[in-house]
Amino acid sequence: MNYLYCMTARVYKSTGSWYLVKVPGGEFLQARIKGKFKIDEITSTNPVAVGDFVEIETSQEAEKAYTIMEIHDRKNYVNRRSPSNKHLHHIIASNLDQSLLVATLREPRTSQGFVDRFLVACEAYHVPAVVILNKADVYREKEKAKGEEWRDMYEAIGYRVLVTSSQTGEGIEDLKELLKGKTTLMSGHSGVGKSTLINALMPELDLRTREVSGWSGKGMHTTTFAEMFDLPFGGQIIDTPGMREFGLVDISRQELSHYFPEMRKLLHACQFNNCLHVDEPGCAIKAAVESGDISLERYLSYGAILESIEEESW
Repeated sequence: MNYLYCMTARVYKSTGSWYLVKVPGGEFLQARIKGKFKIDEITSTNPVAVGDFVEIETSQEAEKAYTIMEIHDRKNYVNRRSPSNKHLHHIIASNLDQSLLVATLREPRTSQGFVDRFLVACEAYHVPAVVILNKADVYREKEKAKGEEWRDMYEAIGYRVLVTSSQTGEGIEDLKELLKGKTTLMSGHSGVGKSTLINALMPELDLRTREVSGWSGKGMHTTTFAEMFDLPFGGQIIDTPGMREFGLVDISRQELSHYFPEMRKLLHACQFNNCLHVDEPGCAIKAAVESGDISLERYLSYGAILESIEEESW
């Protein structure tokens, strides 16, 4: 008789065809997805994402052949528009306690627009977000001043901003405390130092010299893969490849202001329920910008995202 064995596992790496999962006891296994997930009407490019809890199955006859049979309900996730198809979504990671956006003000410079798009996505999917200003050791006076402006602007609306440098160690201990015992997504542009930060937290990992193994990346676009690592001081961190842009999905023009915390608390005061805060009379948001209660930079960012949603609608 061919006995089936089932167990719960968590996805640590996804390539679209193979998945690295961890089972109770700490063993890592390779699993394939059950065929039905590929033919279901799922608009995501990756029905199984890093951070997912799944049920895997194997049999006596198929030793070391594991199949993902079921995905547990997700607590939350962060989604973006697929870089390969604007009509599809790409789930970056799921079941998160928080997300870190690693930004740099020099070498390379992260735009505020990118930061705000990421924060909007986190607000939409109920994931607390933190902004990390990395590579502080290369900042000149003007970047330091801009960093202070960003810190004041984002902390005033409830986001934590942490300044870090892997070279000098600035902020690394604070970062460890922030990560301890939590599942954290780390995102940002290429070159902002995500892997170097993780190496500072886990020197034994040496991410810069890691190579994609034969089973996990052959013939695939490895730039779309995320991978989760267990932190030595407790918790997990999910490293994501650098993103050139962050395309929002499933957010309408009418909803956008709900994902700006400083706007959300004033929406009830607008004269019109469907106010887009552009040129409508009696707009509480515009009045708050004029009085300085809402940052002009954040309002301009809102306007740019609003315009892009109209252009990208499908």
